[in-house]
Amino acid sequence: MKIFKKLILILLAIIVVAQFFQPEKNEGEYTSLSAFLTETKPSEDVQEILKVACFDCHSNTTRYPWYSNITPINFWMADHVRHGKGDLNFSNWDSYSLKKKEHKMEEVWEEVEEKHMPIDSYKWTHGDARLTDAQIQLVVTWGKQVQENYKSKLN
Repeated sequence: MKIFKKLILILLAIIVVAQFFQPEKNEGEYTSLSAFLTETKPSEDVQEILKVACFDCHSNTTRYPWYSNITPINFWMADHVRHGKGDLNFSNWDSYSLKKKEHKMEEVWEEVEEKHMPIDSYKWTHGDARLTDAQIQLVVTWGKQVQENYKSKLN
Protein backbone atom coordinates (compact mmCIF):
# COMPACT_ATOMS: atom_id res chain seq x y z
CA MET A 1 0.00 0.00 0.00
CA LYS A 2 2.90 2.36 0.73
CA ILE A 3 4.20 1.96 -2.84
CA PHE A 4 0.77 2.78 -4.23
CA LYS A 5 0.56 5.97 -2.14
CA LYS A 6 4.07 7.01 -3.20
CA LEU A 7 3.21 6.45 -6.86
CA ILE A 8 0.05 8.54 -6.51
CA LEU A 9 2.01 11.36 -4.84
CA ILE A 10 4.70 11.26 -7.52
CA LEU A 11 2.07 11.33 -10.26
CA LEU A 12 0.29 14.22 -8.56
CA ALA A 13 3.58 16.13 -8.25
CA ILE A 14 4.30 15.59 -11.95
CA ILE A 15 0.84 16.88 -12.89
CA VAL A 16 1.27 19.98 -10.70
CA VAL A 17 4.76 20.75 -12.07
CA ALA A 18 3.53 20.21 -15.64
CA GLN A 19 1.06 23.08 -15.19
CA PHE A 20 4.00 25.51 -15.20
CA PHE A 21 4.96 24.50 -18.74
CA GLN A 22 2.68 26.00 -21.38
CA PRO A 23 2.91 25.94 -25.17
CA GLU A 24 2.98 29.22 -27.06
CA LYS A 25 -0.49 30.56 -27.72
CA ASN A 26 -1.82 31.57 -31.12
CA GLU A 27 -3.12 34.97 -30.08
CA GLY A 28 -2.85 37.22 -33.11
CA GLU A 29 -5.27 39.94 -34.12
CA TYR A 30 -8.32 39.50 -36.32
CA THR A 31 -6.80 42.16 -38.56
CA SER A 32 -4.50 39.38 -39.82
CA LEU A 33 -7.57 38.05 -41.63
CA SER A 34 -8.36 41.27 -43.47
CA ALA A 35 -6.65 40.28 -46.75
CA PHE A 36 -8.61 37.02 -46.87
CA LEU A 37 -11.92 38.64 -45.96
CA THR A 38 -11.44 41.53 -48.38
CA GLU A 39 -10.50 39.27 -51.26
CA THR A 40 -13.08 36.51 -50.78
CA LYS A 41 -15.95 38.76 -49.63
CA PRO A 42 -17.91 36.35 -47.44
CA SER A 43 -21.38 37.49 -46.39
CA GLU A 44 -21.85 38.37 -42.73
CA ASP A 45 -23.39 34.95 -42.14
CA VAL A 46 -20.49 33.11 -43.78
CA GLN A 47 -17.98 35.32 -41.97
CA GLU A 48 -19.58 34.41 -38.63
CA ILE A 49 -19.46 30.70 -39.54
CA LEU A 50 -15.78 31.01 -40.43
CA LYS A 51 -15.12 32.80 -37.15
CA VAL A 52 -16.73 30.14 -34.96
CA ALA A 53 -15.85 27.04 -36.98
CA CYS A 54 -12.59 27.71 -38.85
CA PHE A 55 -10.41 30.58 -37.70
CA ASP A 56 -9.39 29.10 -34.32
CA CYS A 57 -7.29 26.43 -36.05
CA HIS A 58 -6.78 27.97 -39.48
CA SER A 59 -5.55 31.49 -38.70
CA ASN A 60 -3.17 33.37 -36.44
CA THR A 61 -6.06 34.07 -34.05
CA THR A 62 -7.40 31.46 -31.63
CA ARG A 63 -10.13 31.91 -29.02
CA TYR A 64 -8.95 30.02 -25.95
CA PRO A 65 -11.48 28.55 -23.50
CA TRP A 66 -10.69 28.35 -19.78
CA TYR A 67 -9.52 24.74 -19.96
CA SER A 68 -6.81 25.63 -22.47
CA ASN A 69 -4.54 26.45 -19.53
CA ILE A 70 -4.57 22.88 -18.22
CA THR A 71 -1.68 20.63 -19.18
CA PRO A 72 -1.89 18.34 -21.19
CA ILE A 73 -5.01 19.80 -22.86
CA ASN A 74 -3.08 22.92 -23.82
CA PHE A 75 -0.46 20.89 -25.70
CA TRP A 76 -3.18 18.91 -27.47
CA MET A 77 -4.86 22.17 -28.56
CA ALA A 78 -1.55 23.68 -29.67
CA ASP A 79 -0.91 20.61 -31.80
CA HIS A 80 -4.34 20.94 -33.43
CA VAL A 81 -3.71 24.60 -34.23
CA ARG A 82 -0.24 23.83 -35.60
CA HIS A 83 -1.62 21.14 -37.91
CA GLY A 84 -4.58 23.30 -38.93
CA LYS A 85 -2.38 26.26 -39.82
CA GLY A 86 0.01 23.92 -41.62
CA ASP A 87 -2.81 22.83 -43.93
CA LEU A 88 -4.43 26.25 -44.36
CA ASN A 89 -3.77 29.59 -42.70
CA PHE A 90 -6.29 32.26 -43.63
CA SER A 91 -4.00 34.86 -42.03
CA ASN A 92 -1.38 34.12 -44.70
CA TRP A 93 -3.86 34.28 -47.58
CA ASP A 94 -2.10 37.17 -49.32
CA SER A 95 1.10 35.11 -49.54
CA TYR A 96 -0.60 32.27 -51.45
CA SER A 97 -0.34 32.08 -55.24
CA LEU A 98 -3.52 32.38 -57.28
CA LYS A 99 -3.37 28.66 -58.07
CA LYS A 100 -2.96 27.79 -54.38
CA LYS A 101 -5.88 30.04 -53.43
CA GLU A 102 -8.08 28.33 -56.00
CA HIS A 103 -7.08 24.90 -54.70
CA LYS A 104 -7.51 25.89 -51.04
CA MET A 105 -11.00 27.26 -51.69
CA GLU A 106 -11.94 23.97 -53.32
CA GLU A 107 -10.67 22.14 -50.24
CA VAL A 108 -12.60 24.50 -47.95
CA TRP A 109 -16.00 23.90 -49.49
CA GLU A 110 -15.38 20.17 -50.07
CA GLU A 111 -14.26 19.54 -46.47
CA VAL A 112 -17.27 21.43 -45.11
CA GLU A 113 -19.70 19.77 -47.54
CA GLU A 114 -18.40 16.30 -46.63
CA LYS A 115 -18.63 17.25 -42.93
CA HIS A 116 -14.92 16.57 -42.36
CA MET A 117 -14.53 20.11 -41.06
CA PRO A 118 -14.75 21.25 -38.41
CA ILE A 119 -13.30 18.12 -36.87
CA ASP A 120 -15.31 16.22 -34.27
CA SER A 121 -12.94 16.92 -31.38
CA TYR A 122 -13.35 20.67 -32.01
CA LYS A 123 -17.14 20.41 -32.13
CA TRP A 124 -17.19 18.53 -28.80
CA THR A 125 -16.01 21.65 -27.00
CA HIS A 126 -17.34 24.32 -29.37
CA GLY A 127 -21.05 23.74 -29.76
CA ASP A 128 -21.42 26.76 -32.05
CA ALA A 129 -19.13 25.01 -34.55
CA ARG A 130 -21.72 22.28 -35.16
CA LEU A 131 -22.93 23.51 -38.52
CA THR A 132 -26.50 23.11 -39.66
CA ASP A 133 -27.24 21.94 -43.18
CA ALA A 134 -28.19 25.52 -44.06
CA GLN A 135 -24.86 26.85 -42.75
CA ILE A 136 -22.98 24.16 -44.65
CA GLN A 137 -24.80 25.16 -47.82
CA LEU A 138 -23.92 28.84 -47.27
CA VAL A 139 -20.22 28.01 -46.94
CA VAL A 140 -20.28 25.63 -49.91
CA THR A 141 -22.04 28.14 -52.18
CA TRP A 142 -19.67 30.94 -51.17
CA GLY A 143 -16.60 28.70 -51.48
CA LYS A 144 -17.58 27.53 -54.96
CA GLN A 145 -18.14 31.12 -56.10
CA VAL A 146 -14.75 32.21 -54.78
CA GLN A 147 -13.07 29.18 -56.35
CA GLU A 148 -14.70 29.91 -59.71
CA ASN A 149 -13.48 33.50 -59.48
CA TYR A 150 -9.92 32.27 -58.98
CA LYS A 151 -10.31 29.75 -61.82
CA SER A 152 -11.41 32.48 -64.22
CA LYS A 153 -8.33 34.53 -63.30
CA LEU A 154 -6.08 31.52 -63.97
CA ASN A 155 -7.40 31.09 -67.53
